[in-house]
Amino acid sequence: MIRALAGAALITLSFNAMSAKTTTATPRPITASDLVRLDRVSDPRLSPDGEHVAFAVRRTDYDANKGVMAVWLMQADGTGAHAATTAEGSHYDPRWSADGRYLYFLSTRSGSPQVWRLDRQRSGEATQVTDLPLDVGSYALAADGKHLAVALEVFADCADLACTKRRLDERADDKRSGMLFDKLFVRHWDTWKNGTRSQLFTLTIGVDGQARGPVQVSKGIDGDVPTKPFGDSGEYGFAPDGATIAFTARIAGSSEPWSTNLDVWLAPTDGSAPPRNLTQDNEAMDTSPVFSPDGGSLAYLSMRRPGFEADRLAVKLYDLKTDRVREVAPDWDRSAGPLQFSTDGKTLYTTADDLGQHRLFAIDVASGKVEGVSGAGHVGGFDVGTGGIVYTYDSLTAPADLYHTDLAGTGHRRLTQFNVERLQHVQFGNYEQFAFAGWNDETVYGYVMKPWNYRKGKKYPVAFIVHGGPQGSMGNDWHYRWNPAIYSGMGYAVVFIDFHGSTGYGQAFTDSITGDWGGKPLVDLQKGWAYALDRYDFLDGERAGALGASYGGFMMNWIAGNWSDAFKCIVNHDGIFDNRSMYYTTEELWFEEWEHGGPQYLVPENYEASNPANFVKNWQTPMLVIHGEKDYRVPPEQGIATFTALQRRGIPSQLLIYPDENHWVLKPQNSVQWHETVEAWLDRWLKQ
Repeated sequence: MIRALAGAALITLSFNAMSAKTTTATPRPITASDLVRLDRVSDPRLSPDGEHVAFAVRRTDYDANKGVMAVWLMQADGTGAHAATTAEGSHYDPRWSADGRYLYFLSTRSGSPQVWRLDRQRSGEATQVTDLPLDVGSYALAADGKHLAVALEVFADCADLACTKRRLDERADDKRSGMLFDKLFVRHWDTWKNGTRSQLFTLTIGVDGQARGPVQVSKGIDGDVPTKPFGDSGEYGFAPDGATIAFTARIAGSSEPWSTNLDVWLAPTDGSAPPRNLTQDNEAMDTSPVFSPDGGSLAYLSMRRPGFEADRLAVKLYDLKTDRVREVAPDWDRSAGPLQFSTDGKTLYTTADDLGQHRLFAIDVASGKVEGVSGAGHVGGFDVGTGGIVYTYDSLTAPADLYHTDLAGTGHRRLTQFNVERLQHVQFGNYEQFAFAGWNDETVYGYVMKPWNYRKGKKYPVAFIVHGGPQGSMGNDWHYRWNPAIYSGMGYAVVFIDFHGSTGYGQAFTDSITGDWGGKPLVDLQKGWAYALDRYDFLDGERAGALGASYGGFMMNWIAGNWSDAFKCIVNHDGIFDNRSMYYTTEELWFEEWEHGGPQYLVPENYEASNPANFVKNWQTPMLVIHGEKDYRVPPEQGIATFTALQRRGIPSQLLIYPDENHWVLKPQNSVQWHETVEAWLDRWLKQ
């Protein structure tokens, strides 16, 4: 069995252990064009009998500039994989009925996202289950096979769905475009608010397979169910008997933009009583409820500090008979992810960042003992059955595929090999994880990746990447926006550091960045860079460029003013330029207020302590600035201000702006353009 690592033990990833594959054909590097065309495997679901796996595959329609989803099926041993949905549109979120006869999923084939299902006992195409006038945002099935929950965007004062549909249609036809607001949020992530709320409804599935209803079970809650902008069906679910449903919601009121007080609610499926708040005594985040198999308990994730979105997510267990709550693994210093019970209810499975990996863990419900189920690498979606676990696994040199293991974490085996043909001649650069003495001589971890065409004795230019968050991690995983293998494919060595503030090293390490954005992290980056240059003789410290997005973009501006002689060029994506204006233009104020110790008008000195705008006089490094105009987290004016400062100072600079992208660059052709522009900028300063 693979055990959880203790203390500061390094998950060793050596160049020898991670040798790149060899082929008889001429090897080539991976490119951005390859990256956007890879099949993306996700959301594995075991059938109740454990004999089949349903999962989602996203493929790229490059000409249409979008991804298209399909539901796939295969035997649990990995044989017989095939697309189960072939009609026009996208098909995703596969879910099995309790008897295994039906495979439900969301599909856009009717013109809007609705719930459909395949009858596994009959041949033929899928049939439509819901035919609602509004888009189904997400859904969940009850184990009794009789109930369905759906999330729909509605106006709170509308008596039925038709009212919401009619009002939306009237707005679309109205020639007047003005929007009037009387409270925040006015916009969130990449969308201007239109007055609707995501609410939870239940429907009854008839013997004919058609869903009827709906009944609003979250009625009276002024908030989104699931939460915005990234909440999904992982935030709600039925009890085993189908009589009740638990869900996550945050009461909006006037404090929504500066509150992280999510709560877990319980409501009868038939809507016969108003929902009950189970976690009202905790003013911090409570989320992602999951019923135990016997229906007697509810597991959920919980933070303890209000206003802090990166607090440790502890695993709580709520006894529904006694209303008593206990923490399951109080000594486990990791922040848990999605939860799932074993079929006997004795074990909870979850994922968490851990020393530069993202691993699958098993938690004994009775004792709180935690054991690792997976080792190095990144585990994404997973599903637990009677005889084992199916999960997605990826790494720095491997996009996600499906794997299977027994419940103890032994006998891991690969089930799918998507992208093998596309990548068969690709040569990846070898990589290694390292540790060094960072700020205050505390242990900090990082990675180095060799260029794809590495030759011993040669020095290579370096891409030094700084991750965002800042409470995040850049580790051993496959990324579709900041993928080190792409820079290795460009001929660069790559270095990246999990500085103080990163996740997966204990909550105290994560907490340490708060109020010190330009302090400890910069020291870690400087010490990590010096350590890497001393340890790896193929790194050319005279030809290095720094790159980063979001907080990493902030750090690019901070480096420009406070470590101005380190790099030959900089790439800044969606970076913060001025902390003061950032506070008054971003949407989720809880983040700014926690990180800087309060609102800007109360503690202006805290915002100025690490404000890049105050050090523009020291800037001298050429910089490429990139921003999305639909980025409301770090508004585009931050990028424009950065570019203005560079131009006014006479520093070589470029601005790449995307009118149709948010905090991320998601469209395939935009992604290729992004990578080509970044590569040209790096080559201009580091290779020519």
